Amino acid sequence: MILFVVLLFFYVALITQLAFGMVKMNKQNTIQIIEPKTRFSIVVPFRNEAENLPKLLKSIEKLNYPTDLFEVILVDDESEEKFQILNSKFQISLISNQRKSNSPKKDAIETAIQLAKYDWIVTTDADCEVPENWLTIFDSKIQDEQAKMCVGSVAYKSESGFLHDFQNNDFLSLQGVTAGSFGIEKPFMCNGANFAYQKTFFNELNGFEGNNSLASGDDVFLLQKAMKVAPEKIAYLGNWNVVFTKSCESWKALIHQRVRWASKTTAYTNWYPKILGLVVFLTNLSSFLLLLLPFYKSELLQMTIYYWLVKFGIDFLFLKFSSTYFRVTFKNFLGSFILYPFFTVLVVMKVMFGKFEWKNRQFN
Repeated sequence: MILFVVLLFFYVALITQLAFGMVKMNKQNTIQIIEPKTRFSIVVPFRNEAENLPKLLKSIEKLNYPTDLFEVILVDDESEEKFQILNSKFQISLISNQRKSNSPKKDAIETAIQLAKYDWIVTTDADCEVPENWLTIFDSKIQDEQAKMCVGSVAYKSESGFLHDFQNNDFLSLQGVTAGSFGIEKPFMCNGANFAYQKTFFNELNGFEGNNSLASGDDVFLLQKAMKVAPEKIAYLGNWNVVFTKSCESWKALIHQRVRWASKTTAYTNWYPKILGLVVFLTNLSSFLLLLLPFYKSELLQMTIYYWLVKFGIDFLFLKFSSTYFRVTFKNFLGSFILYPFFTVLVVMKVMFGKFEWKNRQFN
């Protein structure tokens, strides 16, 4: 039983460290808006997104940024439903993806980079909506910090129902981990829905070379490469620049999404995210197992209660920190907390023994 106690101790220590990292980022992260100078090529890979793309383009149309300083490149990845560009107030082009690897999204981004007019590449997803100062804040960070890479934040659009509340709580905690890891100077996560980097820096890092066998990871692996080469050139935008995206519409789609995300962790080269991921998984697995043990040995019931109470407390506090930092509310925490260990074990089992579906395609 001592193993459960030791594991919980490390879990609390790591989550507390990330919470303090988030507090540190909140104190340090300031933005000074200056005259815009940076030219951006916004890259949007998509597949069957005819319903969502108009909303994204409408939000881009509302950007508080000179239209002559950015372009939009839409990369169609073999959509079954074709999308047509109507009248636009900014530079926009629609191209087809040139497949060459097991990663359609990485291929789409590389296809766009070859045709991009400007040196700064900004990626986002077709089901997102961007804030009006999106490029303005990127530009301010770039000019102020001479950055070569900028990491923005992502949140879910507000929707009703337990499925969406569960996703929001989970995703909010992941964004909190991202902020906290930057605060303790051990960043390893970012999101391609709000990500920017110099084309020259991308080439210096040899792009996505080395991880093209993985379907996703166009964001985290590039960040981890950059951390090895020039960590001082990476700027985190924190709660200043949040892009909003849609949550999954079904539990099946959510499980496939989380399996896709989790499948990348085995390829991490940094020790910190591997240890963090292992401790988080084992803690949730222990939560699951401890519910079963009292049926075999009744005196273990008290330990199970203490374990779940401690985990409840640290998880709630961390989510509260993240909610305050990103100014995003959370609901249904108790239900999410109870379900999460079972959900985590299921996802990890599927990563180990199954496949996942993405955009109506099967991946290992």
